[in-house]
Amino acid sequence: MLILFDHSTPAPLRHALRAHVVVEAIDRGWDRLANGALLDATEAAGFELLVTADKNMHYQQNLTGRKISIIVLGKAQWPILRHNAEKVVAAVKAATPGSYAEVEIPFE
Repeated sequence: MLILFDHSTPAPLRHALRAHVVVEAIDRGWDRLANGALLDATEAAGFELLVTADKNMHYQQNLTGRKISIIVLGKAQWPILRHNAEKVVAAVKAATPGSYAEVEIPFE
């Protein structure tokens, strides 16, 4: 699966997703794109999944008809997230085209 990490997604999370190709938005020069433009660029480039910590995306964007799956991290701080990476892996495995999921990450 081709996955894009939004600028808010901790880069070390890619190690938990070794079975996939992970690209960071900054590598494509997309780190400054607004959500709508980011979703358009991501889909046009053939990405299948976007991982972000932007909890407002669901409310700010009309996701109806989108092909890309979106996973929103409940917390993006790596020291907390790293102990819960398996939850993100499970959400990636469960993702289907156009799906939206929020991964709750408890405080540690």
